[in-house]
Amino acid sequence: MMVCILLWWILKVLTLSALLKMTLSLNPDDPNVCSHWESYAVTVQESYAHPFDQIYYTRCTDILNWFKCTRHRISYKTAYRRGLRTMYRRRSQCCPGYYESGDFCIPLCTEECVHGRCVSPDTCHCEPGWGGVDCSSGCDSDHWGPHCSNRCQCQNEALCNPITGACVCADGYKGWRCEEFCDSGTYGKGCQLKCQCHNGATCDHKTGECHCAPGYTGVFCEEHCPPGSHGAQCELRCPCQNGGVCHHITGECSCPPGWTGFVCAQPCPPGTFGINCSQDCPCHNGGQCDHVTGKCLCTAGYMGDRCQEECPIGTYGFQCTQKCDCRNGAKCYHINGACMCDPGFKGLHCQERMCPEGLYGLKCHKKCPCTITNTLSCHPLSGECTCKAGSAGLYCNDTCPPGYYGEGCQLTCLCRNGADCGSVTGKCTCAPGYMGDDCSVTCGAGTYGPNCSSVCDCKNDGACSPVDGLCLCKEGWQGVDCSIPCPSGTWGLNCNQTCHCANGAACDPVDGFCLCSPGWQGEFCDQPCPDGTYGVNCSERCDCSHADGCDPVSGYCCCLAGWTGIHCDNVCPQGRWGPNCSISCNCENGGSCSPEDGTCECAPGYRGPMCQRSLRTCEGLPGPQEWL
Repeated sequence: MMVCILLWWILKVLTLSALLKMTLSLNPDDPNVCSHWESYAVTVQESYAHPFDQIYYTRCTDILNWFKCTRHRISYKTAYRRGLRTMYRRRSQCCPGYYESGDFCIPLCTEECVHGRCVSPDTCHCEPGWGGVDCSSGCDSDHWGPHCSNRCQCQNEALCNPITGACVCADGYKGWRCEEFCDSGTYGKGCQLKCQCHNGATCDHKTGECHCAPGYTGVFCEEHCPPGSHGAQCELRCPCQNGGVCHHITGECSCPPGWTGFVCAQPCPPGTFGINCSQDCPCHNGGQCDHVTGKCLCTAGYMGDRCQEECPIGTYGFQCTQKCDCRNGAKCYHINGACMCDPGFKGLHCQERMCPEGLYGLKCHKKCPCTITNTLSCHPLSGECTCKAGSAGLYCNDTCPPGYYGEGCQLTCLCRNGADCGSVTGKCTCAPGYMGDDCSVTCGAGTYGPNCSSVCDCKNDGACSPVDGLCLCKEGWQGVDCSIPCPSGTWGLNCNQTCHCANGAACDPVDGFCLCSPGWQGEFCDQPCPDGTYGVNCSERCDCSHADGCDPVSGYCCCLAGWTGIHCDNVCPQGRWGPNCSISCNCENGGSCSPEDGTCECAPGYRGPMCQRSLRTCEGLPGPQEWL
């Protein structure tokens, strides 16, 4: 009975819990939740009074029943039965146009809101920058915000942010509506770029292009107008002449030296020159001044920077370019070249003597004392001798002193290195070993002597003296022609160095380097090869097995006692022992000897140092100590 009651209560609690959960799954305060009442039948356990006939006994007077009489009475007890009960509940559900999502009723839009959210049945709330029934259409360039409901305020082709309405200015503009040009000196996107224009040029606020001021050109207006132009955009032509330069802005002419006037078309007035004709000419003796440089153009007979010098003796005329033709020491007039004869001469060129040839004096009664073959002339008044080239002395009877030549021995010889100089022409006669016009060139390699005409005969790269051909031998050689090597034990120049090589080593005749014999090493070949090596430069390795090293020269193995063979790897043959197996064994009675020290190993029955005693003869004899 108690179990049944407990099960009934559990069932009832679960049923009510399910109903409560169904009823309370949606928030009834949600305006999008609609509700109504509904009836439903529930099976329940119910109690009732169940009647039954109860029999009991009571006392009575009936003696036959032992004074117990039977009685009946109706009694009731509680019973249970199943029954149906009608119940009511409040039912919540989403209103039409909404659908249930978790504990909420969400509005339903037939068309998906692409850039927005559904806020009521078939109604989208668009994100800023989007419009249309389903928020799939972007705002046009003139609108922004939710549903593109706001009009853009941007100017000058600026872009309008469809979400915020902020203006994204085109290049060259600024301001919240992009209504202003970039400040002077800046340009481009966001006016962040600095203009690079020079010389008062303006900068395009969009592209940064430079608009040059008058007189300037170039990408950054960094250059003056090209020569020959000026003004705005360098479009005006310069009128300046004769190399005049026009101002790149105004076009005003700046004249070069020597010119003046509005367009530099007029040369400087006579007597002036230079820039703005501001300098006075410095020319003398009628010389004219170049209006540009001020250089003097001298009249005939004058020269020098300012025409203050007469033509040098022997010249005359314009720029002193003409040679005088006056003879016998006469001078010519520096302007026209007319000859002014010395006393004793006459003629247009003073070529005639007053006295006949060979005489001199006022009366031409004196005979000239000059050596005729060496004399050009004898002065007709004084009798002074004028010598021919190469001659000197009062009477022209001497030759020019050493180092001089020519007429009057006035010219200095240019010969070098002890060469002889011809007294007439100055021609050089070179000393042995030299050549060339001035004898300054040494004979080439392999030649020597006068005019470098002899051929050297030096051997073994010996150098030859350009003067006499004497051979200068290189290290290691000697002899007249350097063909003889240094004798053994010497080396170096002229073989005057002594070798210090030991143990028969050869000495290099050039540098004295010791070439060691096999088995030796060291600077002077005084060190034997280390153990285990032999040969030239001790470069070979010994190949010995049972040896006390090898010969440092030949590499021959020095075998230990008891061993033989090229590599000392063979034991001495039977009957031999000692170094190189050179000793014969002395063992008797079939005894064998040790190959190292010759000790006898006796055959059975024998003993003694040489196995000479038999054991059979020792019975009854004294002990072994006495045998030995």
